[in-house]
Amino acid sequence: MLTLRHGAPSVTVLLQAFSSRFALGFLAANVVLPWHPVITGVLVGILVSLPDAFGMQVYGGIIGSGIVFGAIVGLVVRAWAR
Repeated sequence: MLTLRHGAPSVTVLLQAFSSRFALGFLAANVVLPWHPVITGVLVGILVSLPDAFGMQVYGGIIGSGIVFGAIVGLVVRAWAR
């Protein structure tokens, strides 16, 4: 898997991305706020994605994927809770 900007990803980068997305899914499914689960998932997605975005200086893609995955987890939690 090559990216135009960074070349072949190292094992460290792949582990960082995996652990960040795992934390996003785990936290978004377990955080209880008095809002709709999708909004909670999006908030958790943004907060979990910020350190990676600052470290890699790729803001749109990383924060955007955090928003998308957080919203998906929120939808799954909403459907599962019924």
